[in-house]
Amino acid sequence: MALMVHIPEYLVDCELTAGEDLAREPAFWLAHLMLTVGDPTEDPERYGVNTSAYEAMVEHLSNPEEPWPVLRVPFEDGHTAYAVYANFDDANNVDFFVRHHEWGRLGYLGQCGADDAGPGLSWTELATLAETAQNCSEGLTDSSQRLLLLLPMLGDAETPPEARHMVAQALTRCGISSEADELATVLVGEQETGSDPSWTVTADSPIAVCSSPHSPRHIPLALGITPRQAQALADALIGRG
Repeated sequence: MALMVHIPEYLVDCELTAGEDLAREPAFWLAHLMLTVGDPTEDPERYGVNTSAYEAMVEHLSNPEEPWPVLRVPFEDGHTAYAVYANFDDANNVDFFVRHHEWGRLGYLGQCGADDAGPGLSWTELATLAETAQNCSEGLTDSSQRLLLLLPMLGDAETPPEARHMVAQALTRCGISSEADELATVLVGEQETGSDPSWTVTADSPIAVCSSPHSPRHIPLALGITPRQAQALADALIGRG
């Protein structure tokens, strides 16, 4: 029986189910990345993924008749990042947010699908969240899986050249056996200084904000939490614990 997940601050009229078991399947990773930042009609065999397995995974991840899959990335000081496959009858989105049990609210990173919003993470934040797995009973602990799950939220003019290699390695480790380098280049994109969002810490909050007006992080993440909580989140996002 699937483990149900309760997120008190999330949508009330939905059922959520733990989706971390999906991470064992290469078809999941290809489907996740194609549904969020790639082309869902791409030939999965090109990347070493069985077509029928891929199509079944896309159908599962997009099915409004089933509980919505949620995958979790716990990180420093009790924070958790979430990816939720929000499947309404008339629209499919993947919601990304962070949560702490003390906040009483969610900090939205962004959304992929019918209503795109983002980016939600700088490269430094993404790399930190990928590497800072916590000893807990829930969520993803593998750094490659954590990196790929949150990769759709990346948007940063200062993404380093080595990012493509790191993503390609993660793809290979998660079972994408062909064209990993080429796919990594597509997924990371051309991060040219001046054309992509910048991230800045202002006097208003220790949490970096994004220059893109389309990003939920155009204002401080989890706006309204206490100064102590904001500092703890800022430190956790960049590994300054």
